[in-house]
Amino acid sequence: MSELAMLALPEQIADEERYVIATYYLETDVETDIVKKVSAIAVEQTTGTWVPVPEETPEMREKHVAKVVGIYEVPGHEFEVPYYLEARHFIFQLAYPAVNFGPQIPMLLSTVIGNISMSGKLKLLDLQFPKSFLESFQGPKFGTQGIRELLDIPDRPLLNNMIKPCTGYTPEVGAKIFSQAIRGGVDIVKDDELIADPPFCPMEERIKLYMAEAKRHYEETGNKVLFTVNITDRADKVKDNAKRALDAGANALMINYLTVGISALQGLAEDPEIKVPILAHLDFAGTMYESPYSGISSYLVLGKLARLAGADMVVYPSPFGKFPFLKERYLQIGHHLLGKWLHIKPAFPMPGGGVMHAMVPAIIRDLGKDCILGAGGAIHGHPMGPVAGGKAMRQAIDATLQGITLQEAAEQHPELKSAIEAWGLLEDEEQALFDIKK
Repeated sequence: MSELAMLALPEQIADEERYVIATYYLETDVETDIVKKVSAIAVEQTTGTWVPVPEETPEMREKHVAKVVGIYEVPGHEFEVPYYLEARHFIFQLAYPAVNFGPQIPMLLSTVIGNISMSGKLKLLDLQFPKSFLESFQGPKFGTQGIRELLDIPDRPLLNNMIKPCTGYTPEVGAKIFSQAIRGGVDIVKDDELIADPPFCPMEERIKLYMAEAKRHYEETGNKVLFTVNITDRADKVKDNAKRALDAGANALMINYLTVGISALQGLAEDPEIKVPILAHLDFAGTMYESPYSGISSYLVLGKLARLAGADMVVYPSPFGKFPFLKERYLQIGHHLLGKWLHIKPAFPMPGGGVMHAMVPAIIRDLGKDCILGAGGAIHGHPMGPVAGGKAMRQAIDATLQGITLQEAAEQHPELKSAIEAWGLLEDEEQALFDIKK
């Protein structure tokens, strides 16, 4: 087989509508034959192994082998490779026949970043799906509009609170914390990712007490609240946990979807008996995206794949919090969650990890009104108490929407003023207040 036989023009692939196109970054030695290298990857992840085998026929390859769509060097050397280079850098694309893995995420990932995840400096950057593949996925059951309708909040950014401390408390203590948060104006309260169904704070007891507080709050104020209870467990127990949670009165669910498995999230979202929104938590994601040379991009793990699997809300880092990363990555995740994508509903981006009052204007400016501000310590650690912490966050949101600076708003609101005096303001949009990596 000639080297050209593995290559296909992008227009040919697009016309055939039967391929998933994967985009990768690859670093090689200067001497590497890049066409042979990429062609070998295409074969490795589809029909081939390290040696020819009898049943790998030309007909089989034609139907099942991946095609090399493009190889692009950065920078694009044309007539020679400079003598001083120690490595070369490429972006390349492979088109995988969707028939090889079908409309499911586990085998998709095994194909596009399976064994090759151990082959050196290679990172999966993005996936492009044909319409025929996407038609088999439901995506978010509620999406942004559905959650707004549940809460009767038509157009402002939503406020979420993560209960703090993260774990170690009883249901009664948790209910007190929950009540304080919602009295401060929080729209959604989530469990921390570190608490699910421990013996000292059983899930069903927690739900009953929290939802009683939510009911009381609604009767007093007319404001609805969602509680996303963490049902994370072994994959075979997740659905049972969901049903138990719903029976106890839960009106939303949360799952640590990367430790349980992305397909577990999809199973929850597509279950017709589960009629509540689902929040996907990002923990464990850093093991996949943090290396610039390997793994999977953050906007694929936390954006496109989470939405495809059915998350209605996705927690991910902001560039201003305690787990900062590049602003463009944070924006890309927001775009992957909110952008128009055939029948798949948009999901709420929820920046978290140290989000506080001073960051509100920047986040709303970046993401628009369709976002959830995830604040934990900024509410429960407020100098005037958790109720004031929630009020201060809402005051920051309202001021931003009205075009008023936080300093101006603070003159009218003691809760916001106290937060600013305690934690200050962002001097510029790149500042991170709580960077635990330093």
